[in-house]
Amino acid sequence: MLLSTGEDVLDRLGIRKVNSGACAGDWIPVPSGGELISSNPSGESPLAAVRMAGEDDYEQVAANAWETFQRWRLLPAPKRGEIIRQIGDELRRNKDDLGRLVALENGKILAEGRGEVQEMIDIADFAVGLSRQLYGLSMQSERPGHRMYEQWHPLGVCGVISAFNFPVAVWSWNALIAAVCGDTVVWKPSSQTPLTAIAVQNICNRVLEANGWKGVFSVVIGRGSTVGERMLEDRRMAVISATGSCAMGYRVAEVVGRRLGKTILELGGNNAVIVMDDADPELVVRAVLFGAVGTAGQRCTSIRRLLLQKGIAREIERRLVRAYGQIRIGDPLDPATLMGPLINQAAVDEMMSGLDEIRRQGGEILYGGRRLSRPGYFVEPVLARAQPSMPVLQREIFAPILYLMEFDQLDQAIAWHNDVPQGLGSAMFTSSLRSAETFLSARGSDCGIANINIGTSGAEIGGAFGGEKDTGGGREAGSDAWKSYMRRQTVTVNWSGELPLAQGIAFEL
Repeated sequence: MLLSTGEDVLDRLGIRKVNSGACAGDWIPVPSGGELISSNPSGESPLAAVRMAGEDDYEQVAANAWETFQRWRLLPAPKRGEIIRQIGDELRRNKDDLGRLVALENGKILAEGRGEVQEMIDIADFAVGLSRQLYGLSMQSERPGHRMYEQWHPLGVCGVISAFNFPVAVWSWNALIAAVCGDTVVWKPSSQTPLTAIAVQNICNRVLEANGWKGVFSVVIGRGSTVGERMLEDRRMAVISATGSCAMGYRVAEVVGRRLGKTILELGGNNAVIVMDDADPELVVRAVLFGAVGTAGQRCTSIRRLLLQKGIAREIERRLVRAYGQIRIGDPLDPATLMGPLINQAAVDEMMSGLDEIRRQGGEILYGGRRLSRPGYFVEPVLARAQPSMPVLQREIFAPILYLMEFDQLDQAIAWHNDVPQGLGSAMFTSSLRSAETFLSARGSDCGIANINIGTSGAEIGGAFGGEKDTGGGREAGSDAWKSYMRRQTVTVNWSGELPLAQGIAFEL
């Protein structure tokens, strides 16, 4: 049910024809979970209304995913990869429209919306190659006439719970890899971005139906208190991959862990960048600007803390204040815009409350912090001078707030860097090999991602993505993250005609 929009992109992506929030192979005609209205955060105007799933609708979706898994797991992995290749091609054909919808519903600028869809295309390509590389190891047996090896089997149904800030890319990190591994996928997207999920499901449905495999991917849009909790408790969900806040992750880990299910948790980031005196200021400012302001600071990889060695601190501070004053804030569909809105009023309130907290704890606002007087949830990005002892630094405020702190020696900076509960992304800017290798050593960054002379945002899909400590410890996307979606089986074959026991044990009747 289309309410209001000036964008025919919704028609081309099939949104007008679908107001159902649940797909179990086919869209459920009238789900029972009530109505959800998706709005444009740039103007607070409604885009479309979606009927959410209730518990019975979830059961239909989950049962279909489980039944489809029984057959999908038997299809050879390269043939599964061929279907994912076709999905990647369909994403290419719809890249501009889907990227535009991301910008409309999420508020990130158009270049970032298109970039997010490109990330889906890239992960599809990666998954196709992976479908011929699900390797196990062979081991040497200590017993003569025996062969030992390991093999990997599909795990089951994969539940994906995604956040609003990357409404489609993070789903693809999980779903396209899980699918070539032989799993089926049930997706619960953020209630802030249901339309992008419906659009992606429509794209997948076309490809899956053409190949006779409806039901490999499903979507269920609903309240966390009903659909979300039911998904966490469901033993058919062999693995739950959840992206969101640390608080949400604690709940996911508790409920899924109680049934000994598997989890992949991508939670809060409180990312810091260390800038040494010998760094290139031009590189620093460009990287920090994108990392702190991109997606209006609403990335788990956003730069939150900037640790500046005293010799370079004032120059970087001066350049950043000047650069922040030139940031174009406005309509994310305008190619000239560098920063769009926050996602909703709650995000604005959290940011303003955080600024009050910074001031109370002795911080100094160097730039920004105003709510802009226009429709939508637009704010100025903030530069704040801070002290490492300020309690506010321990938590992630999901907004464009960057703390600047000065340090003397590298060991001091590393200690401040690691002194937060989260452990996702980290970076250092330096021309010193010694400083860089210290940061990358066991006594350096304690994060899952560590970069030299690039920022914390913009991870490539070829590497495993994830963090440590309260960030959750899961890994998605590249490298060997595929193993999270499969079960390992160690195999021993005795072809000797005898039965020697391990460790030379004699057991005679």
